[in-house]
Amino acid sequence: MRSKFLVLVLALGTVFVYSGCTKQQDAAKDAAQNAAQQAQDAAAKTADATKDAAGKTADAAKSTMGKAADAVKEAVAPAPVVIPAGTTLTVRLGETVDAKTATVGQSFDGSLSRAVSVDGNEAIPAGSAVTGEVTDAKSLSKFKGEGRLAVRLNSVKINGTSYDISTSTVSQVVKGKGKRNLIIGGGGAAVGALIGGLAGGGKGAGIGALAGAGAGTAGAAYTGNKDVAFPAETALSFKLKNAITLR
Repeated sequence: MRSKFLVLVLALGTVFVYSGCTKQQDAAKDAAQNAAQQAQDAAAKTADATKDAAGKTADAAKSTMGKAADAVKEAVAPAPVVIPAGTTLTVRLGETVDAKTATVGQSFDGSLSRAVSVDGNEAIPAGSAVTGEVTDAKSLSKFKGEGRLAVRLNSVKINGTSYDISTSTVSQVVKGKGKRNLIIGGGGAAVGALIGGLAGGGKGAGIGALAGAGAGTAGAAYTGNKDVAFPAETALSFKLKNAITLR
């Protein structure tokens, strides 16, 4: 009987010992798994932080390079060309403008007869297209005692780009029996050109321009019975009222 009791005690002891060992093994296993998970999480966070830092560094480098490129571009970019106010534009008309048929606001075309230079460099090539408008038109046959015709430029195309401009006005007035007076803002060369143009067309306009430039007159008188008109090929000079900044 006593022997059986001892066997039972030993068996129970063995069970308790085994149970304790199993629990220790489970605890150790759980601790190992937790440690592994924590290490994995820490590694993932480190990788993310490294990736974010690398991205921020790359963005900062890209921004710095962009700013540097812009600075270099601004440093080497040529200064804009500015055609100052007061510059003379000598234009050859592409069509006849006649007070008999013209109306205020009517447009006309022409081309620059001589190049315009700024600081020794050509800014507006000869032949550049220009447009203008009629600002006053009174036929001598409709208004007794006086006929009037006035024009100005409103745009010029430079190397394919159109610029709005404001210029002085060139006016021709006929009083009485054909006596003509020219009121012009372009100076003697423009007056001479108009005289030549009225007298002999395009060729006369060129000759008259030289004569007018030499004389330096500011106005001229004519006699005859013709109404007020600026014939095609007439060379007229206009002064810019505002500067043009080339793009």
